[in-house]
Amino acid sequence: MKKTNVDDLLIEMITPKVQEIEQRFSKGEGLSNEDINTLLLKSQYNHINHLDHRLDEVTASVQALEGKFQGLEGKFELLKAEINGRLDAFEARLDAFEKTIELKIEQAINTNMRWSIGMIALIVTVLKLADMFVK
Repeated sequence: MKKTNVDDLLIEMITPKVQEIEQRFSKGEGLSNEDINTLLLKSQYNHINHLDHRLDEVTASVQALEGKFQGLEGKFELLKAEINGRLDAFEARLDAFEKTIELKIEQAINTNMRWSIGMIALIVTVLKLADMFVK
């Protein structure tokens, strides 16, 4: 139990009086209003000390929770960094894939154009030859 200097002084001040009251009460003597007030005061000091102790426990618990939340926050930051890294890698692969597809489409169009132009040239040549022989 953690006590402040004031708590210690107050309890030390009333302890002899409390002991005197307890001795008189154990002998069967009655209690005066001042005796009852002194006992109530001691009870309140004990209650305050108990509440202080509980407050220390709650404070320690809150600090432990803060530590756990900071740990979770760190884990989420790591997870975020990992996800961002993977997303960046995926975007880079997607860009490379798009460029590869564009290149292949461009090559296919060029090949088709060459074949088409070649076929047209062949047909025109054959038709020209046929026209020359038919006349």
